[in-house]
Amino acid sequence: MKEQTTRSLAAFYQGWDAYQKHLMNALAPLTLEQLNIQASQNLRSVGTIARHIIGARARWLYYVLKEEHAELLALGIWDDADQPARSGQELVQGLETTWRILQDCLQRWTIADMEDLLHDVDDDGQEETFTRQWVIWHLIEHDLHHGGEISFVLGMHGLTAIDL
Repeated sequence: MKEQTTRSLAAFYQGWDAYQKHLMNALAPLTLEQLNIQASQNLRSVGTIARHIIGARARWLYYVLKEEHAELLALGIWDDADQPARSGQELVQGLETTWRILQDCLQRWTIADMEDLLHDVDDDGQEETFTRQWVIWHLIEHDLHHGGEISFVLGMHGLTAIDL
C-alpha cells in the first residue's frame, strides 16, 4: 500500500500534456490580428483568453500551491486589463513555462500529497481552503473550458481550431 501513496502523479495526468501541445499548436501561428478575434464584441478575444489561462495557472501555482518561481509572478498578471497583447510565440512561452512548473509538481507530488490542505485569502479578505487535488482538477477544467472557447472562436472565423 505504501507504494501507491508514494508514486508520482505524472502518469495519472497523462493526456493533459497532449491537450497542452494542441493548445500551443493552435496559438503559435496566429498573428496579432488573429489573436484579437472574438465570438462577439462583448466577449474576450482569443489572445485575452490565452493570457487568462496563463495568468490563472501562474497565480494558482504561486499563491496557493506555493511554487515560488519568480517567473510565475510576472505571468500571473498577464491577464490584467492594463497588460499588453502578446504574440502567439509569447503565449506559447507562457504556456510552456507554467506547464513545466506544473509537470515538475506532478513528478514530485504523491497521491498522499493530494490530500494536503492549502490556504489562501480571497479578494475580500476571506480565508479559503482547498485540497491540492481540487486545485489540480480546477486547473484542468479551466484549461479545457477556456481552450474550448479558443477553439470555438478560431473555428467560427475559419481558422484552424484546436486539433483533438
